[in-house]
Amino acid sequence: MSDLELNYPRPDIAVVTLNRPGKLNALSYQLVESLHATLDEIGANDECRVVVLTGAGRGFCSGLDLTDPNPPGAGRGLEFPRSGMRWQERIADLTARIHRLRQPVIAAVNGPAYGGGLGIAAACDIRLASESARFCTQFIKLGLGGCDIGVSYTLPRIIDAGPAFDLILTARVVDAEEALRLGLVTRISAGESLMDDALAIAETLCGYGKFGVESTKQVLWANLDAGSLEAALHVENRSQILASAGGEMKAATEAFRQRRR
Repeated sequence: MSDLELNYPRPDIAVVTLNRPGKLNALSYQLVESLHATLDEIGANDECRVVVLTGAGRGFCSGLDLTDPNPPGAGRGLEFPRSGMRWQERIADLTARIHRLRQPVIAAVNGPAYGGGLGIAAACDIRLASESARFCTQFIKLGLGGCDIGVSYTLPRIIDAGPAFDLILTARVVDAEEALRLGLVTRISAGESLMDDALAIAETLCGYGKFGVESTKQVLWANLDAGSLEAALHVENRSQILASAGGEMKAATEAFRQRRR
């Protein structure tokens, strides 16, 4: 059985499923490599426009597989600490790889998202949770620093600095309802409707202009670090002019005139 599944319910929507349900989809060396390869494949697929990321079974991702925290292949045969740094960077680069995808990524968090699992979810562009979803930074409980897999960057930008410091320092568990109140997720799906809800959002995005959706993701993340309103407006203005140069705006305007969807 593969530790990761990639399916296309329609050509422009990819569903990536972490598939180690017996270990709550913990990040093994093989799963990390499979996820890197899959993200590379999706990034090169110009027909794919939106990605849904979820976990098999009752968990999203429980973080690093602690039964094998330092797999031999991950260190590339180097001595420590160089070997450890190679493995650390490889795991952490998953979050940057999700950011670099031109396609928006929707996290369908179907259960526990702990440690690296929370980091991966936080790197996505939209997060939905099932009623059974749970979130925890976890790192500090393992004798490590609380900042890992990008959470010191992503969480303060998603839920603000105060709540992020609380979650990272205390490593307390947050349920779906609190995650919604904090803004960590934007919707809770009842019962078994999580994937249906995630796919509905994906289909909505696929109904918009191709360049418009790609540029919107890029501008949103770029302007989180903008130094001023003026700097943000410069990025927005250029993106809008580029988008208007294609035929999609003309088609959308004509459809509006004719009262077509």
